[in-house]
Amino acid sequence: MIFSSASFFQNIMLTSNFLVPLIVTAAAMPYFIRKLTENNIVAKDVYKKGTPTIADRGGTAILLIAMLSLSMNSLFFKFTSTNYVVMIVIALFGLFGVLDDMINIGRSSKLLIMYYCSYPLIQYATHTAVTLPSVGDLELGILYLQFIVPTYVLVASNLVNMHSGFNGLSSGLAILVLVSLIIKSVLISDVENIISVVAITGATIGFYLYEQYPARIFWGNVGSLTVGAAIGTIIVIQGFIISGFIMLIPHTVNFLMYVYWKIKKYPHVKFGKVREDGTLEVPNPLTLKWVLPYYYRVTEKQATYAMFLLTSVFCIMGILLPGRV
Repeated sequence: MIFSSASFFQNIMLTSNFLVPLIVTAAAMPYFIRKLTENNIVAKDVYKKGTPTIADRGGTAILLIAMLSLSMNSLFFKFTSTNYVVMIVIALFGLFGVLDDMINIGRSSKLLIMYYCSYPLIQYATHTAVTLPSVGDLELGILYLQFIVPTYVLVASNLVNMHSGFNGLSSGLAILVLVSLIIKSVLISDVENIISVVAITGATIGFYLYEQYPARIFWGNVGSLTVGAAIGTIIVIQGFIISGFIMLIPHTVNFLMYVYWKIKKYPHVKFGKVREDGTLEVPNPLTLKWVLPYYYRVTEKQATYAMFLLTSVFCIMGILLPGRV
């Protein structure tokens, strides 16, 4: 009976910390869109005819509302200290994203600073063993804490940041990965340390309603780094090193394609174009989102949904891995 009561209370806590930021973000986004537009914080939507400008850096709302939700819910629920540290790390990445949206820091400086943004997590990462299928637990101890924790959060945030370009692509993919990691946490009955990430997930879904095709707002570096950091933190806090890697395989492939592009020193091209019939015209197949439109005449929406389908397959594989793999 005690177990049932605890489970019920835990379910209420999870639901509240998911729904409150989702609803508040969805309700507040028209206000953010209006204020960002009035202050000329906008970006061009290059895959639309006439390249209209829409509100940018909307990811700030995800971070602010998730933090507000966690504060409000703390009046009714008691959270572990890990949740607050996780939110601090996510906020540090988000604040760095704000700075990155404003000035060009430089890639080397950016990676170094972001690496140390995740250091507060080290003393709260209680799972320091990597579970390998057919092998068992491999205890990494200090190596896990000093190397894997900060590196994983840094890499995850940058992978999310890079796998973008279409309306709702980056945020939609991040939602798929976050929801999959939350489901896996629920399946192993270990959710007490992921409340902050649940709040970020709810806020991201509320934001996605406005960034999906046709987008009314973009989330900017502040959004991708905030949500990417949330993905990295839940992976290292929960010890989902293998399953998290599998879920992020499409993101990783996208990064490796970028590395190949740089090694070959092909001309730098950031965007493609849209044809008169609404289909995409891309310069090469050297980034994952461009592979399908390079070989077939597809629209931005179709190309985005294809990326959703691909990532969903790997997310399901990650969920199906047993235990804390």
